[in-house]
Amino acid sequence: MSSMFPALFCRDILRLIFEKLPIVDLARAACVCRLWNSLASDREVYTAVFKAPWKLKDVIGTPSSGSFWRDISLNKFAISHRLVKGDSVARLAVKYSVQVMDIKRLNNMMSDHGIYSRERLLIPISSPDLLINATCYIEVDTYAKREVAVLYLEGGPDRKIGCSANRVTSDQGKRAILESLRRSMRVDDGTAQYYLSISNGDPRAALSEFSEDLSWEREAGLT
Repeated sequence: MSSMFPALFCRDILRLIFEKLPIVDLARAACVCRLWNSLASDREVYTAVFKAPWKLKDVIGTPSSGSFWRDISLNKFAISHRLVKGDSVARLAVKYSVQVMDIKRLNNMMSDHGIYSRERLLIPISSPDLLINATCYIEVDTYAKREVAVLYLEGGPDRKIGCSANRVTSDQGKRAILESLRRSMRVDDGTAQYYLSISNGDPRAALSEFSEDLSWEREAGLT
């Protein structure tokens, strides 16, 4: 054990080890000491951990919250389908071998009519084989109100939009999430922003934190 002790503080060796860890174990490693936390928080390390299970070639973009990297399930990914005349949710479900309800749920659609106000739909990935050697782009979809790693089966994002427009879209997505959270909580923007910030940008976790605080206030007789 003593002969291996120096390896525990060698950055290069630790980096190689950390890149092989499951995301849960990487989070635990970050709690050991400052050095381990520094390496476990390094973008190259957690990006490598995020890519490894799916054999991704690359992940481009920076998520709005670090909590994005903690979920490496297949639900974190989606195919971008640019809508054309004649498309329908049912036809897309058949084309991509997925369920109609899964498309609606992913895109925050209450009915099939929601397709007409959009330029694209996010499509659930039916097979992890699609991700092998693929490049995904981290994006906030304004309509779906979620941040996902998007796979473009034909090329990449539309370069005609430009980087500044992409940032605007991302900002619009964040504002949409904040507005939805504010309405659900029935609070002002500042309160909604506070709970979103302490929950690492996770709306569900923010709602849970808010509900717990409300329960405590009721028990304490403050409301």
